Amino acid sequence: MPILKHAKKKLKQDKKRTIKNKKLKDTFKSLVKKAKEDTSTEALSRAFSAIDKATKKNILNPNKAAHMKSALAKNASSEKAAPVSSAKAKTKAKPTAKKTAKKPVTKASKSSGAKKTKPSSKKK
Repeated sequence: MPILKHAKKKLKQDKKRTIKNKKLKDTFKSLVKKAKEDTSTEALSRAFSAIDKATKKNILNPNKAAHMKSALAKNASSEKAAPVSSAKAKTKAKPTAKKTAKKPVTKASKSSGAKKTKPSSKKK
């Protein structure tokens, strides 16, 4: 237990903050779980909001939050597109050839044979 007055106050503040952070973390985790199960736009919106709040309060790293939001959105789009894509998988799509712009190689450029030398940069 702290003895000094400021240390006692700090302990009280830390306990309050821990409770707040725990509550925020639990709500965002539960909303993310619901969004993974139910891919509706409302569930996604709530999960995104909770993730943003947790990031704002420094409970989540901003990069991790972005990663989670990206994964949720990807999951939701794949869930909605799954029935459509299975029908398209049966039909074959023709591969398209990519055109590349290359310079034609001429005999003159091949047979020149002269090596290019770099100018020497020696100090005198």
